[in-house]
Amino acid sequence: MKVVGFSIIKNAEIFDYPVCEAIHSILPLCDEVVVAVGKSTDQTLELVRAIHPQKIKIIETVWDENLREGGRVLAAETNKAFQAIAKDADWCVYIQADEIVHEDSLKAIQESMLKWKDDKRVEGLLFNFVHFYGSYNYVADAFNWYRKEIRGLEETTIL
Repeated sequence: MKVVGFSIIKNAEIFDYPVCEAIHSILPLCDEVVVAVGKSTDQTLELVRAIHPQKIKIIETVWDENLREGGRVLAAETNKAFQAIAKDADWCVYIQADEIVHEDSLKAIQESMLKWKDDKRVEGLLFNFVHFYGSYNYVADAFNWYRKEIRGLEETTIL
């Protein structure tokens, strides 16, 4: 089973995104992780390059500032990373730069990927989410914070 992770990032240091921790959290699941790194004014590119040179595939991009409204630029950049995934991947794991997959979940995720890999009715895996608010001492629990999100995608899924 071939699993490829993907993510996007720009100015990770300036905005204090834990992109290294995010990518490290999915590395045990992945054969490769594609990261679309936007042209940054800090050391983001070097930061991502240092994570795991054997598994990280970097795509250097320039964000279209005309797409800022409604998160369209984030969607466009995510699609760039997704499109760079090899076609022979069985699963893709999407991780945002401010997310972490808990290490205790890795085995269950991998088992689910194996179980559903060949079932064409399954387009993705639904992950449970915990949102921290302000610090790790506070968990956000309100109707406007999503509790579940799809992060494991079959390779045929189109964003």
